[in-house]
Amino acid sequence: MDEVVVRRRADGATELRVNGVFVMDDVETSSERLLADHVLRSGAREVLVGGLGLGYTARALIDGGATRVLVAELHPEVVQAVADGAGAGPIDDPRLEVVVDDVAEVVRTLPADGLDAICLDVDNGPDFLVHPGNAAIYGPEFIAGCVAALRPGGVLAVWSMADSRTLRGTFAEHLHDVTGTAVPVTLQGRDETYWILSGRLPHR
Repeated sequence: MDEVVVRRRADGATELRVNGVFVMDDVETSSERLLADHVLRSGAREVLVGGLGLGYTARALIDGGATRVLVAELHPEVVQAVADGAGAGPIDDPRLEVVVDDVAEVVRTLPADGLDAICLDVDNGPDFLVHPGNAAIYGPEFIAGCVAALRPGGVLAVWSMADSRTLRGTFAEHLHDVTGTAVPVTLQGRDETYWILSGRLPHR
């Protein structure tokens, strides 16, 4: 069973850790919000988010005009923490639905051509897994499943701690306009660079 901790640090920040691995805090949230902004700028209004985190991507989607946001979050402790006010929460909006489930299972149930975008933020990226089993999330089969759920012109976007040539190559097998956007951040006094990797399904 995973150990999930949402705690208040000595510096006053709220921090999320899973199995002892730092996932995020509420001090540096620009890349999570950029993940939402990236798909909103493409015109996306119905969006699946894999991973609630501290709620900043979901909040940005709702505030940015999304009409339906479905969030798949594996850990009920994370959902409860955000509902209790941690991070960007509580997010009380009828356009938002949060399900406690593996995003891989949720994607398997999605109808074809039903979403404008899918945002994945379930690990620290393909090379920095929080859950070893999540390697499949970045593999060809799952990516193909995400693509099948997108409408023409739909966008698949992944948050990552680092660029990934392998993931870009997998995207390129299914999607056009594959890009990597570097996001400079300051994390607890250190300069870091996070990435948003994305691609778009061609218009018919």
